[in-house]
Amino acid sequence: MTEEKKDNVKKVVKLEKKKKLADPVKASCDKASQEMIARAHELDVETIFDRNETLKPCNIGAQGTCCKNCGMGPCRLPLPKGGIEGKDERKGMCGATANTIAARNFIRMIAGGAAAHSDHGRGVAEVFLSAARKETDAYKIKDTDKLIDVANALGVATTVEVDGEELDRDIDEIAVEVGEVAMNEWGKSEGELLYLKRAPEARYETWKKQGVLPRNIDREIVEIMHRTHVGVDQDYKNLMKQGTRAAIADGWGGSMLATDLQDILFGTPSPLLSEANLGVMKEDYVNLIIHGHEPILSEIIVEVAETQEMIDYAKEKGAKGIQLSGICCTANELLQRHGVPIAGNFLQQELAIITGACDAMVVDVQCIMQNIANVAECFHTKIITTSPIARMEQDSVVHIEFDEHHALEDAKRIVKLAIDNFENRKAEVMIPKHKTPVVAGFGAESTEYHLGGTFRGSYSTLVDNIVNGRVRGLAGVVGCNNARTRHNEGCLTVIKELIKNDVLVLVTGCMGIACAEEGLLLPEAAAVYAGPGLAEVCETVGIPPVLHFGSCVDNSRILIAAAEAVKAGGLKDISDVPVAGSAPEWMSEKAISIGHYFVASGVYTVFGVTFPTSGAPEFQKYLFEDFEKMYGGMWDFEPDPIKHAHKMIAHIDKKRKDLGIDKARERFLMDIAARQEVEK
Repeated sequence: MTEEKKDNVKKVVKLEKKKKLADPVKASCDKASQEMIARAHELDVETIFDRNETLKPCNIGAQGTCCKNCGMGPCRLPLPKGGIEGKDERKGMCGATANTIAARNFIRMIAGGAAAHSDHGRGVAEVFLSAARKETDAYKIKDTDKLIDVANALGVATTVEVDGEELDRDIDEIAVEVGEVAMNEWGKSEGELLYLKRAPEARYETWKKQGVLPRNIDREIVEIMHRTHVGVDQDYKNLMKQGTRAAIADGWGGSMLATDLQDILFGTPSPLLSEANLGVMKEDYVNLIIHGHEPILSEIIVEVAETQEMIDYAKEKGAKGIQLSGICCTANELLQRHGVPIAGNFLQQELAIITGACDAMVVDVQCIMQNIANVAECFHTKIITTSPIARMEQDSVVHIEFDEHHALEDAKRIVKLAIDNFENRKAEVMIPKHKTPVVAGFGAESTEYHLGGTFRGSYSTLVDNIVNGRVRGLAGVVGCNNARTRHNEGCLTVIKELIKNDVLVLVTGCMGIACAEEGLLLPEAAAVYAGPGLAEVCETVGIPPVLHFGSCVDNSRILIAAAEAVKAGGLKDISDVPVAGSAPEWMSEKAISIGHYFVASGVYTVFGVTFPTSGAPEFQKYLFEDFEKMYGGMWDFEPDPIKHAHKMIAHIDKKRKDLGIDKARERFLMDIAARQEVEK
């Protein structure tokens, strides 16, 4: 080959590489992210947005009909081009049908998601028990009122009879017993999960009738793995029965226990003001970013980083102080209890390092991209892993294994490492200016208070406003970001369409962070985006049209809020409430488990991007239609965000019609005599 031809080949290769880079504007609708993606290109640093241009998804896998559960596969069963007419003849090597394969894959996703959330809950329960037994000085019971509520839910006595007189039990004794009973929920040998009785009675009876009452948390996950082994369960309906049992064990078991015990240990959230987006980072401060999902260590890091000792140490190293911020659900945990600002959501983790200002990123478990270690090597950033079950293969990663018995020492070591690294910055710092004020910290308790109006501590006023039509209904919008779709766009489009149509939206996880960055978590947003009815309610009570309920494990707060609305409205079940669920940009197995425990709880739930059963139409019909007859809730799929929102609105309207509240009430003034007549 001549030199001229070689030069031409090089030019072609260079052009091909350029074509494979992500377009920042097409990749994300967030301005800060767009700037950092462009900067990554300038510095020749690869991110997930670029990998999305080169790595194409497997269509058969995305449809849920690729089986690799044994060594004879993978068995790939694509849909025929013209669809399926008549009997579906597709089979794997062992004869497993497309329905069986899709159902096995689907409930394995439920098992993976339930394991992640419930193992998180187990870790919290272990620390809670250590704190209750006074085995650690780092943790103490902060919310005794919630401790009493949880004790009652778990059947732990809060009073004791002495000489015929009923007295309050010692709070430490109650805490120890709560911890022991909670720990038992993961592996008890008989009975059923205690928290199932927190659901409305009609919902509990539905689960009982369908034979899906979970026995304990771990058993339901293990049984999925057994049933989906080659040659075991080969009936998609029976497979989904176990998937449903495991999902309920997650939502009404491990996740709910995690949220409750975290509230007792760290404090139940209440509304507070903070900021969100990459612009929260500060050039002349030590920037320590905490990323992951478990607040056990991050709570102590916040405490240590705020000490005068550490602030003085940072100043000795030339910094003005320490700037803490969070990514993913650790961000949500720290935001809702301490007002620690959010740096970004799942798809922004690499971008935070590309600012050149991230001195250390501390990670625990779930949703942490291995590539952050590669990006960090292009800068000075230290990646610090802290969990024994989540390490990285790169030699540059520092591992400081967290132990609750030495929590303060571990946290001090981490904070000092970040401070020491401040002097090692080697790239020009470029922090986007974009950041947005945020009102967060809502939950079942604070929502009950703020929406109570005159009747603080009641959901009655919320129910009244649903009945009179000012609030059309409720929507839970949850889940992750997915690089296969434009970052944040699906979520924001769905939510803006919902609130425009007077639907009050509850968000968690990365969807909550997307709303924070867009300014939807401010009371002022109601006047800009909400319909007239919802805007009136928000203005009266002083809340945003979108309420941030916390991390993805905190979806149980939405279930409790829905159950309280059932009581306040005199309804029988969650399936009677004008409510719908959504995960517009989902990507993780946790989202499938969350979606399914919402469906099993009676909530119509729509997913976007893709759905992992589309390759098995008969099985998908079972989830999308038959499930509603069995559980009152069902799955649906809609990738177009406007259509997605209107499917939810249509369902809410259907529920309003079923309740006879689909027509707006005429509003008129009443004198005292007329009111007395009505109240007779």
